[in-house]
Amino acid sequence: MRPRMIAALLVAPLIGLALTAPVAQAAPDPNLTVTAARIPRTTPVLVSSLNTVPVTVEVDAKYTWPDADPNTTLFGILERTAGSGQVNYLFTTPLKRYEGTTANGKWRGVVNVPSTANGKFELTGVMVGQFSPGSGDMTDPTPVPGVKPTLTVTGSNQPKITARVIPDPLPFGKGYSIRWSVINGQTGKAYGTKLRVWLANDNGCVESFGGPVYLTDTNGYVTKAYPSSLAEYGNCLLLPGNPAPNGGLNVRPNRPGIVTAAPFETSAPVGKIVPVHGQVAGQPFGCPVHLQRLYGATAWRTVSSARVRPASGVFTLQAQPPYKGLIYYRVSFPACYNYRAGVSKTFTIRGT
Repeated sequence: MRPRMIAALLVAPLIGLALTAPVAQAAPDPNLTVTAARIPRTTPVLVSSLNTVPVTVEVDAKYTWPDADPNTTLFGILERTAGSGQVNYLFTTPLKRYEGTTANGKWRGVVNVPSTANGKFELTGVMVGQFSPGSGDMTDPTPVPGVKPTLTVTGSNQPKITARVIPDPLPFGKGYSIRWSVINGQTGKAYGTKLRVWLANDNGCVESFGGPVYLTDTNGYVTKAYPSSLAEYGNCLLLPGNPAPNGGLNVRPNRPGIVTAAPFETSAPVGKIVPVHGQVAGQPFGCPVHLQRLYGATAWRTVSSARVRPASGVFTLQAQPPYKGLIYYRVSFPACYNYRAGVSKTFTIRGT
């Protein structure tokens, strides 16, 4: 059978969420047709804490690829339609054929439902192979026709994941550590046992599951040190699941707002536009910067705005001396993305 690319279903920056909305990559597999799908269970799934409950999923399909393996498996994708939880998508384990042929058969398997799936889900799509965030054909799921089978989940004692980055904010070029915590979100207390978790970085948070494996202590804490080179990428804790994580949290260290700025001229006729060039450390492109002028003794008012340019982190603002004399300016950088707010040193332009 041919492998399938499913990483598009997991992109996000995972800010508090392990699984997010799918991003269309291509058309569905032209060789796969889903004729019917069923979730025989009609009662709500009651699941607590870190447990999972297997629920049967059945799919009738035709897979007509000429080189198809007789043992071809499928997997289903269930999408949240109501409720709230860390997981917005559920994936079945491999659906194995139990009747008919690969070209026209019936497949059956299970979806392991975690408490973090609290809410209502619909079986919306099917793909060939088994769920894997690795590389392969870039195809979209084949839609389930007609009324979609539904699954209602009542999750209790759902795990709550938090992260504390040390130091905060993180200076540029410095290593850091993250103290992760997994506790019972309903009681606010630890589960009282060591928990198996996955700690990963960058693409490892969305394109490979199964490790590296770490254990929390009995209070739900685990601390990991990271080199400075990983600070600009996502760092995640994922709750192990089969075949996908049962939830997770992704964080990026906060950065200080370090702004430098200087006018092209320090003296200019009243009304002349004077470019003010500057840079924000870390290159937070697209973030706003504001040129502010001092009014009276303490009031700073914005007189010009711009955005940080990509790649360089630089910006250009426009000052315009309104009167003769020494005029005080600064550049303000409001909090943006994971960057804290900051201001440049005050500088002057003399109106002449």
